[in-house]
Amino acid sequence: MSLAPPDRWPGAAGQPVACREKLKVLAENHAEAVQVLSDLLEDAVLMGVDEAGMRRILADMVAALPSPRRSGAA
Repeated sequence: MSLAPPDRWPGAAGQPVACREKLKVLAENHAEAVQVLSDLLEDAVLMGVDEAGMRRILADMVAALPSPRRSGAA
């Protein structure tokens, strides 16, 4: 596992996303997400939450995010 953004972002049509601006935004969003998730994990552990339990909570949170496609956004 790595905290680096993926080498390729999978596109909806099966081809990787290639637009430079989209890749830039995706990389920035990835970096922000890593920072926020790192802060959440660190704070929780420092406050006495079990690390493995917090990792499960974070993974469950991501899994439960609603699809933007189902809400009408594309």
